[in-house]
Amino acid sequence: MKKIAVFILILFLGVVYLVAQTGAADVKASVQRGKKVYTQYCLACHQADGGGVPRMNPPLQKTEYVLGDKKRLITIILKGLNDPIEINGDEYVNPMASHAHLSDQQIADVLTFVRNSFGNKASGITPVEVKQIRAKK
Repeated sequence: MKKIAVFILILFLGVVYLVAQTGAADVKASVQRGKKVYTQYCLACHQADGGGVPRMNPPLQKTEYVLGDKKRLITIILKGLNDPIEINGDEYVNPMASHAHLSDQQIADVLTFVRNSFGNKASGITPVEVKQIRAKK
């Protein structure tokens, strides 16, 4: 009985390890794809270092908007942002266009990239999460 319990424990730990490795690989692949989307659609306004442009385009570095509520972040990509926004005590006034033309995968990838670049470390965003928010529009 003891051998069976040890075997089950080892098997369980092995499965947990494999799932964790697969998840890490998925995030890494998403970040790589997201960097391409960022370069094409986001870099001009938010800059190569994610620092934005003072009083125009907000930074993406360690802000609550990037690291916080995923739904809010996805909604900004899908609907754009036309109102001034205050981040870390500074106001940014340049409107952001909707990027709803991007696929759920592209949006998930670029947001996963942003949430894991520029000094950020946050969970990834999945196409399913984007699809759910898009459906609520």
